Amino acid sequence: MSIKIHLAVRDWDFLIPLLRGDVASDKVDIEIQHVSTVPKNFAAEHAHDAGEISFSRYVSARGRGETDVVGVPNFVLRSFRHRCIITKKDSHIVRLEELAGKRIGLSGWQDTGSVWTRAALAHAGVGIDDAFWFLGRLTRTEPLGRDVLEGFGRPGRIEAVAGERSLLELLVAGELDAVFCPVLPEGFFSPNSELRHLLPDFRDQELAYSRAVGYVPGVHTFGVKAPLVAAHPWLPQVLSDLIDASRRMWLEQRRINVETTPWMMDELCRVARDLPASWSDSGFAANKAMIADFARQLHVQGIAPRLLSPAEIFPEYANGSGSKEEGQ
Repeated sequence: MSIKIHLAVRDWDFLIPLLRGDVASDKVDIEIQHVSTVPKNFAAEHAHDAGEISFSRYVSARGRGETDVVGVPNFVLRSFRHRCIITKKDSHIVRLEELAGKRIGLSGWQDTGSVWTRAALAHAGVGIDDAFWFLGRLTRTEPLGRDVLEGFGRPGRIEAVAGERSLLELLVAGELDAVFCPVLPEGFFSPNSELRHLLPDFRDQELAYSRAVGYVPGVHTFGVKAPLVAAHPWLPQVLSDLIDASRRMWLEQRRINVETTPWMMDELCRVARDLPASWSDSGFAANKAMIADFARQLHVQGIAPRLLSPAEIFPEYANGSGSKEEGQ
């Protein structure tokens, strides 16, 4: 007999086989609930049983001793962040090193993408105290009133944008030198856009970074509410395996059906050539180095008061029990 699971995820294309029922398990009956953004506090979302969660907020919760969500080392969103740093088209800045002493805007200090982007900046030799940071809403269409600093402000170094102005307005006006974007804003791809990627060769920079650190950064991981895991200890791995199976099937189908955009086949070939086949593997062992690096960044950047080990972050997987390596 299967159990009903309400699974909250964003609209990722690799989940289409799972959504269609092409991959399934006789242990679970999955109802996918699409969300536009991941909840800040997944445990408080009563409509969801399991789903995509912020890696940063999950690790921070673990650091506070919270255990109401069981994290699974399956990173449903991985993303290089070099491409998400934008500037004005007429800016002279073309290297991360040139952001030293500059004014940088971002929409959330604790956001996983922001943590990884600052890590990339630190890799280039620019630390938090080497720049000036301004937090606010990315565009004017985003609502006002949220606490963008979340307790991480430092007068003269990390401050909230005054008034109702957006980060993009400040960038275009020349009051910011660069902005970290969670996603590229509307209008960015227009031929008449006033904005550009800060790094003209961001793909080459990302590849070099990946080869230096050994991974593609994980942004969103996967979580299951603890009471469900207590009742069904097998559940997290079954859900993780279904996500993996959906991803494999999607990639196989994508390599056949490549006409959605020009040069899609070229991109698939470049990824297969430049990244190891294991770049998106789930599991504790496959991601231990990346998990440790992220925990270190949270500590160095002042978000986590102490350095957590990978085993503290994913304790159910650290000893091999329930892990992908052990199987079912």
